[in-house]
Order: sequence, then structure tokens, then C-alpha cells
Amino acid sequence: MTPTISVRHEEGDRFAIDVRGHSLVVDQPVGAGGGDAGPTPTELFVAGLASCAGFYAERFLVRHGLPTAGLAVDCGFEMSEDHPARVESIDVRLRLPAGFPDERRVALQRVVEHCTLHNTLRLGTEVRIGLVSLPAAA
Repeated sequence: MTPTISVRHEEGDRFAIDVRGHSLVVDQPVGAGGGDAGPTPTELFVAGLASCAGFYAERFLVRHGLPTAGLAVDCGFEMSEDHPARVESIDVRLRLPAGFPDERRVALQRVVEHCTLHNTLRLGTEVRIGLVSLPAAA
């Protein structure tokens, strides 16, 4: 099991996340009752996939001696209109560095399609949710 990621309620819909000493905040947009202090958990989930794809692309470029300047990932998603609430589709688009060789496109696509988070979504994963009670205040 990997190190624990801690998520702590702050106020309203805002939560603080601690990952190996890195702090993040998630919140809901003002129109949804939040304070818009950060991305929503769903946006963070999709951003994780986009950044994982970018990481795999960057490693491919470096391994093949290709430039990384200008590498970027744009990502959009759509929510399902039926229940249960879920992300129905995700569109990941890599913006390749200028001069990226056409003959490397298929290989890069194959590498990126096997990023850890894409594999997780494609193959599914077990999620266990448990409840732990806090000790009563003295």
C-alpha cells in the first residue's frame, strides 16, 4: 500500500489534501454552494489522468532524445446525465512539441495509453470504503 493521502474538512465544501507534504485544496464552484477555493474533486481526478498522460509523454520524448518544450495536455470531461453520478467520458489531447516526427506518433500514443491512471480506468480497480469513529471528547 502506498503512503496515506490525508483529506481534512476545512469549511463549507472546502477540503485540504496532504500528499507527501504537498498541500492541495478542493472546493465546489460558488454556483454549486462552495467558495471556489480550488478545483472540484472530479476536476482533480480528471487532471490526474491528464498529468499522468503528460508524464508518460515526457518520459517517451526524453528517452528518444526528442524536445519536450511545448508539450502540454488539454483535457475535457462530461458527466453522465443518469445515476449514479459519474464521469461518463474524458477527452485527453496531447499538444506535441514543434517538429515532433510523424513516424513516432503511433508509438507515443501507445505509451500514453498505458499510463498508470488510464490503465486503472480501463481495467477497473477495487475501492474499499470504511468508516472510523473518532473517540468521544472528554
